[in-house]
Amino acid sequence: MIGALLAGFAAGYGIAIPVGAVAVLIVETGIRSGFRAAAAAGAGAASADGIYAAIAAIFGAVLAGVLTPWQVPLRAAAVLVLVGLALRGFRSVARDAERARVREPAAPGPPGPEHAGGATRSPRRTYAAFLGLTLLNPMTITYFAALILGLGGTGTEPAEKMAFVVGAFIASLSWQTLIAAAGAALHRRLGPPMRLAVGVTGNVIVLAFAAVIASGRAG
Repeated sequence: MIGALLAGFAAGYGIAIPVGAVAVLIVETGIRSGFRAAAAAGAGAASADGIYAAIAAIFGAVLAGVLTPWQVPLRAAAVLVLVGLALRGFRSVARDAERARVREPAAPGPPGPEHAGGATRSPRRTYAAFLGLTLLNPMTITYFAALILGLGGTGTEPAEKMAFVVGAFIASLSWQTLIAAAGAALHRRLGPPMRLAVGVTGNVIVLAFAAVIASGRAG
């Protein structure tokens, strides 16, 4: 049981820590909208990791073969979503810049509505948006299936499989919450001009990730 839990921790951190488009968007959400919005985004990403961990724990190596014919449409869907999020982000940055030109910029601090990927959203909608975005990652489920093959501590009993899934979810959630907090800390320290610059930079990075996925070099 402990071995399966530790294997889950390793799986969760292994998929969450590498910097990708989702991580960039979580940090950018924290910088622009504060911790509440970023934590909802991180929870959505961690929930997707937990779902994939559960599927991988149940079906294991079979998933790699099943997923192969769907790699191209999944990659195309991921690219479209990332590009859409980046474009919405640029529109939001442009609106913020226009407001800054016609009035005095507000003092640094949490704005009213939450923001995720350039769209004004409630925490619930932010959670759902990041859940869907992370689920579209064509490599995540393959990662978990391959990891189960490589780690001997996942076990075959239902309790061991559950421990693996719980470990993966907790690990992913802890990391996503950490980067959400980092973004929120910068939110309190950056004035409106710097937040606008961060918004532009973050969405450019997201477009770069979309280009990498489209080229087929992402996994």
